[in-house]
Amino acid sequence: MPFTALFIAHVPDADPTRDRSLVETKLYRLFSVLVQSTDQAVAVCQELVAAEGVQSVLLCPGNTHQDVAQIVAALGDGVSVSVARGDSRSGRVAAQAMEQAGWFSERPPA
Repeated sequence: MPFTALFIAHVPDADPTRDRSLVETKLYRLFSVLVQSTDQAVAVCQELVAAEGVQSVLLCPGNTHQDVAQIVAALGDGVSVSVARGDSRSGRVAAQAMEQAGWFSERPPA
């Protein structure tokens, strides 16, 4: 049975039913899903833990401590939850690239 992980990223125009992928080898399965909100992230995490046996969740740096706590509480003690974080310079570089791509001006559909 391979180690199964899930990467969740917040994206303003994401649709988690459409914006997902799976990369796998004999030893590793990595699901990647884009979401607009923490509520969507919780739902995706619960879905893939139940359906695919996800053992580890990695969250993008855009998640707050409260977001992480909400996801941890929803999944319980049997699933690892981690957050990808960079240093200050990396955060500025990523924020600038996201700004140029229109992330902060994009409004999600109603």
